[in-house]
Amino acid sequence: MSLRLFECTAHQIKAKILSKEIRASDFIKIVFDRIKSLEPNIQAFITINEDEAIKKAIEIDKKIESNENVGLLAGLPVAVKDNICTKNLYTTCASKILETFIPPYDAFVVKRLREEDAIIVGKTNLDEFAMGSSTENSGLKITRNPWNLECVPGGSSGGSAAAVAADLSILALGSETGGSVRQPAALCGVVGIKPTYGRVSRYGLVAFGSSLDQVGTVSKDVRDAALLLRVIAGYDLHDSTSANVPVPDYLDRIDSGVDGLRIGIPKEYFTDAFNADVYKALKDALKIYERLGAQVVDISLPHTEYAVAVYYIVANAEASSNLARYDGVRYGYRTSKPNGIIDMYCRTRSEGFGNEVKRRIMLGNYVLSSGYYDAYYLKASKVRNLIKIDFDVAFEKVDCIICPTSPVPAFKIGERANNPLEMYLSDIYTIPANLAGIPGISIPCGFSKEGLPIGMQILGKHFEEKKLLQIAYAFERETDFHVKKPVLKISSM
Repeated sequence: MSLRLFECTAHQIKAKILSKEIRASDFIKIVFDRIKSLEPNIQAFITINEDEAIKKAIEIDKKIESNENVGLLAGLPVAVKDNICTKNLYTTCASKILETFIPPYDAFVVKRLREEDAIIVGKTNLDEFAMGSSTENSGLKITRNPWNLECVPGGSSGGSAAAVAADLSILALGSETGGSVRQPAALCGVVGIKPTYGRVSRYGLVAFGSSLDQVGTVSKDVRDAALLLRVIAGYDLHDSTSANVPVPDYLDRIDSGVDGLRIGIPKEYFTDAFNADVYKALKDALKIYERLGAQVVDISLPHTEYAVAVYYIVANAEASSNLARYDGVRYGYRTSKPNGIIDMYCRTRSEGFGNEVKRRIMLGNYVLSSGYYDAYYLKASKVRNLIKIDFDVAFEKVDCIICPTSPVPAFKIGERANNPLEMYLSDIYTIPANLAGIPGISIPCGFSKEGLPIGMQILGKHFEEKKLLQIAYAFERETDFHVKKPVLKISSM
């Protein structure tokens, strides 16, 4: 059965637009019709960018009619996580404190989207300031998982993952600090990439943990992920952590296969800690790789048990510094009728930030305070380096590492809301890659007994995103998990 247009991949839609089988303006209207029908139920977007998107689509149609050159993303709708700056378009970080903020500039990645003729359809919901694993911590709304509206989509890039899974956008950008692209991608049954730290510029990404943050991609399949990553990757003078490393064509030889490759299986990741359905899906996936000629090798990442603790010390310390700028003075929310400057600071931040953000600021200030810095932050930084060394040693023996993305499929909304520690453990398998700065990709690899998607994570050496995409594509060609769609009811609202 032929796909409906909104179900097509980026490559399929791009081919139809370039061959003049469909017009970009006609397709974008189909996308917005679907957003209007499903968004009241899913709540993936904070801001809809319909007028500008239609205008851009008409410009692309004119270019194609005139046989002018068009960009790599010509006519393709892209949703952008709402902590990535967009000129003249709200960037709220899903927080009351930035609810009315409109940036005067584009983030590096948004600039690249525009240069390649992408159409930005809107800004997606997230956990406030990207602090969370379920998108329940948004200060504006709760996004729902398209596969089961009673479940979370993951977080913090839950809006971007849900938008792609529900065909409200063909592509999306998210951000990662501890797994916030890969984990929601797994829970929503789509593909999510975290690049090597420094591969994609952080300029214009609202900072959470500066040594951890990365912009990542969300897509329907691996080839689309390769296309979008090619567009946003690259050196940027505006970002001192941007790496001046050549960007390859990620689609070139993506079908090279895995024959002869060595896949590492860390014993610390395959324990009783994760769901039986997840365990079975991963074991079945490894059998497929072995059939394709890969060798499965047992490895050890001995400092994995400390990763969550290290992450929540380092990330919160950096967050407490980065969020100090939101004080009601220069921009954003300001409390009404303050009694002096100190009262304005206190009330603005107390009223503007949500509970999770305030919790992390307090934890961050604590570990950086006099008398505790050496005991917590300095020690965590040293253990972080040991975690990186674990990966360096492992990659001397194997070409990639495969493990679960999330220990469980999507959980019910509210199920972990009152247990921060349990929520923090949602990222137990994704956090180590952020601490080490290595690239990772999550791809669909199965479904739970309840019909919820399961994701498999593939990790690689620094700047070896091309190899990861090849390994992921080899599995995708052999399975159909990525083409399955959630059954969605049209809203009557």
